[in-house]
Amino acid sequence: MATDAPQRHYRAPCPSCGAPVEFASAQTPYAVCGYCRSTVAREGEVLRRIGRMAELFDDHSPLQLGAGGRIALDGGEPAFTLIGRLQYKSEAGVWTEWIALLDGGATATLGEDNGAYVFTSAVPPGVRLPDVRALPVGAATAFDGQRWGVAYSGQAQLIAAQGELPRLPPLGQPFALVELRSEGGEVLSIDYGAQPPQAERGRAVQLPELRLHGLKDESVKSEHGRQFNCPHCGAPVQVRLDSTKALTCGTCHSIITLEGGVGGELRAAEQGARVRPLIPLGRTGQLQGVHWQVVGFQQRVGQEPDDDETFSWQEYLLFNRQKGFAFLVDASDGWSLVRPTTGAPRLAADEGSANYLGRRYALQSRYRATTGYVLGEFYWPVERGQQTDNRDFSSGRGLLSMEKSDSEVTWSSGYRLPSHAVAAAFGLQDLPEAAAHTDALPVTAFKSVMTLMLILFVIIIVLVLLTECSGGSGGGYTRSSGGSWGGYSSGGGHK
Repeated sequence: MATDAPQRHYRAPCPSCGAPVEFASAQTPYAVCGYCRSTVAREGEVLRRIGRMAELFDDHSPLQLGAGGRIALDGGEPAFTLIGRLQYKSEAGVWTEWIALLDGGATATLGEDNGAYVFTSAVPPGVRLPDVRALPVGAATAFDGQRWGVAYSGQAQLIAAQGELPRLPPLGQPFALVELRSEGGEVLSIDYGAQPPQAERGRAVQLPELRLHGLKDESVKSEHGRQFNCPHCGAPVQVRLDSTKALTCGTCHSIITLEGGVGGELRAAEQGARVRPLIPLGRTGQLQGVHWQVVGFQQRVGQEPDDDETFSWQEYLLFNRQKGFAFLVDASDGWSLVRPTTGAPRLAADEGSANYLGRRYALQSRYRATTGYVLGEFYWPVERGQQTDNRDFSSGRGLLSMEKSDSEVTWSSGYRLPSHAVAAAFGLQDLPEAAAHTDALPVTAFKSVMTLMLILFVIIIVLVLLTECSGGSGGGYTRSSGGSWGGYSSGGGHK
């Protein structure tokens, strides 16, 4: 009968400090001593020290070694235990991979990043994988009879490890990593640093569905370890979210990056003129039955190709402990609520539409988006001046947005919200600017209204020409679409 806790198979003293090093899996060849951080290789009944591992970046994850749960996998629901931990870093941020020991001795990976979790297992050896040179960001490829889109392509490196490890990438040595997404919401991660390349395949999961036990007790969390002085002005700064990678100082509003962890080297960047969010940071509100808290704010500027004019919009980063993160977007054509997708929608050949979960979305606009001002905390290393190439799609009140940087493609999906619902949710009834713009109409309704307005306009012009011998005409330009329907939501690799 399977149990949720593995039986210990092997224990030996660390060759460096003598502390006991335990192996839960008989197949695990490497481990990191929990006392001196020596990396040891298991050779029969002997442990050999092969180096020293860097100290872990404290991400205040609720997970820890020894925690266990169950996962729906291949028609069954095997128990698993977390026995190892790997931390990686790329140009987009830091993420963690937990080694899960399944019933029967096989291992899998629980990836933790972007305020989300992905459970993957190894693709069998011998399966032919695509050539890395044929996988630029945004490209499409075929694998196992499915179409996959390249969501990330870049260099990553191992920065720290803990516990038992089925393999050990060289510490600090960059390797090529590619992540693909399918229309069905699957993730395929390929490590081209290994020879031959190794791949893992899986899907996004919510922690409650894993029925985890043995998690960290939140009451034990050391909050004082998440406080520091602003490197720019010296004012005290406190980090409130476990997954924060960047935040702003409440005094001087400089952007502070936490990529090295609190206690590591902090970098700060000054910002220009301050912007006051319509919804204050820290405010809570309920939308569609979910209680959200506003933890971050961005003002972004867009510019369409071959257009000298720019437009702007605001994005509020929302957080819920069970649901993770979402974006509440305030644009000139209304409010919307969107969340990053796990799957990769399919773009039409002419790129004029996209299909996602059986629904077709028509292209509304494409533009270059720039982050102009930020406040609060963010789960990715946000910077003023960050740029992405964006495309917005619409289907009725449904929305789909694609953001592409040099190394990553991120899709978000959601829906429009009436302004009165946002005002009621966040207590903005006394602020007239909360409903200053007209709520967005579905595309079909918008086209009908525009057609009627055009007919009325022509009739008025004809009447004016018939009644006046001379006169002038004037006009103006108003933009009906307010910009992105989903913020820059990259937080690093999602292996």
